[in-house]
Amino acid sequence: MNILIVDDSRTIRKMLSDTLEAVGHTVCQAEDGIDALDALEKFSPEIIITDLNMPRMDGLELVKKLRHINTTKFLPILFLTTEGSSEMKEKGRQAGATGWLVKPFDRSRLLNTIERVSL
Repeated sequence: MNILIVDDSRTIRKMLSDTLEAVGHTVCQAEDGIDALDALEKFSPEIIITDLNMPRMDGLELVKKLRHINTTKFLPILFLTTEGSSEMKEKGRQAGATGWLVKPFDRSRLLNTIERVSL
């Protein structure tokens, strides 16, 4: 499965990449929302995992934009963030996010969530 990871932390991107590639996924990395939108020109994700707080374009704005692009309108989009408040989760849902995971991520929970939303 093609997965786009969007996070301004190189360490988090590497950890996610290593985890996902180890089980056979193909990963493309972007460091913020603008970078992610550019990546869509060359990469067709089946799932997008994004951080919330990033420079240039944050996760909420990215999700809103993705929901207006034909190729990503219905894709599963997961937030992976340190933010865990119900208020932020609700903002994520309103923007169009499919799910919410809190950092630091648990490997098996991440993989189970990806499997569940990609059915």
